[in-house]
Amino acid sequence: MIGWTMRRLPPGSLAWLTLHELRGNLRAAGRSKLGQIILALVLLGYTGLGVGLGLLLADEHWQAGPLAWLIALIAAILLFTFMTTQALLASQRTLYEAGDLDLLFSAPLDPRTVVSAKLLGIAGGVMLTFSIFLLPILLPVALLGHPELLGALALLVALALTAACVGLGVTLLLARTVGPRAARTLGQILAALTGASVFLASQLLNQHDDRRESGTVLLFDALRNAGYGKSGLSSLPGRAAFGEPLAMALLLGAALALFALAGWGMRHAFLRSYRAGGARPAAKRAAKGGITRHFHRSLFAAIFAKELRLLLRDPALIFQVLLRIVYLAPILLVAFRDSGSLPMAPTLAFTSVVIAGQLVSSLAWLAASGEDAPDLLKVAPVEKDDLDLAKLLAAMALAAPLGMLLPVAIAIETIPGALITLLFTAGAGGAVGYLEVAHAQPAPRSTFQRRQKGGGIVRNLVEFVIALLLGLAAGVIVYFL
Repeated sequence: MIGWTMRRLPPGSLAWLTLHELRGNLRAAGRSKLGQIILALVLLGYTGLGVGLGLLLADEHWQAGPLAWLIALIAAILLFTFMTTQALLASQRTLYEAGDLDLLFSAPLDPRTVVSAKLLGIAGGVMLTFSIFLLPILLPVALLGHPELLGALALLVALALTAACVGLGVTLLLARTVGPRAARTLGQILAALTGASVFLASQLLNQHDDRRESGTVLLFDALRNAGYGKSGLSSLPGRAAFGEPLAMALLLGAALALFALAGWGMRHAFLRSYRAGGARPAAKRAAKGGITRHFHRSLFAAIFAKELRLLLRDPALIFQVLLRIVYLAPILLVAFRDSGSLPMAPTLAFTSVVIAGQLVSSLAWLAASGEDAPDLLKVAPVEKDDLDLAKLLAAMALAAPLGMLLPVAIAIETIPGALITLLFTAGAGGAVGYLEVAHAQPAPRSTFQRRQKGGGIVRNLVEFVIALLLGLAAGVIVYFL
């Protein structure tokens, strides 16, 4: 459909370039036939659920009021934080990893058209991600008796456009302030904090509340007590989601105006950041010491040091590690408070094993698959098992500080339980990491524009099941201890 439409549009036009960006997003979303089949089955299931829900609610009549508007406001805030996170990551890929900007800026095209198409591509990618989960349920309910809910589609478009502008604007601001290299690292940190911002806010409210209710419920109560969602600007998302024409027009108009202003105002900043992103200035500080420290006596030490250094230099890993730390923080607060009382040691043991398994899996995949000289290693007079072991241990060493957090918390109540958790955590990391390095398909790191595993959904599922079973075993043993 997209290709058919592109053939009937003038090449190089804004619509043509935007559809090209969207087609790239769709191709990246379904990189394998198995992934496409699973995605189609998920969409079919969601659509069936939506049709059933629409038939169930077809004869129901409701009148949206302040309560419904507040719920829509909270949902819009959650969506916007996740959309902004995705837009930040997409902006960094567009500036530093896409690889097509040289061709676009050297072509006889208006730079404003290129920047606007990139912005629309970011917004379309964000819209596509969340539409997959929302529209198959929302549209059947709207078409089977509640057409006012089509206003939620307008709200979704407005949020996606705004998130794309914010994501690209923050990326360009960071590049202008701290430079392209540091901007990539800080961008990953901001993306992680933005994605978990509502979660952190709800947990902070939960820490200061004696009822120990859900953080989302406390956030709802806080906004309702402050009067949000009843009237004024805070009620616009809710009114738009339930089909009020004026609210829909105001939100869409404001989002389109912001988008047009961003496309016009960010043009020069986009060009500067892109050109600076390709520069590799030499270090100005003088070298200290000799080069002896870069050499190692054994093959294992050399490969281990090389892989560990490359992993530490990878900006995208900061997003993965920091996001896990953010979501572990409330668990650690519960574990360390109340005078060392820890009634949830088995749960912490299970969580430690599963999280460590996922993290080591990602690190081991990157260490084994991201190899800039795979042909050289193939013909080298060394055993592949020795190389795989060094890569695996480098990934486990980088994940070790995070993997030790929950065992330390468990040690407050039971030292043997902490040791068991540490043993199973290392075992889960070693098992899933070995699967990654044993079945890796090495390729240069520069080709990894998207951090998606190419090993297949089946292996990822097997790795998750292994970590899950080991986590359950650790939790049961710690419970009986």
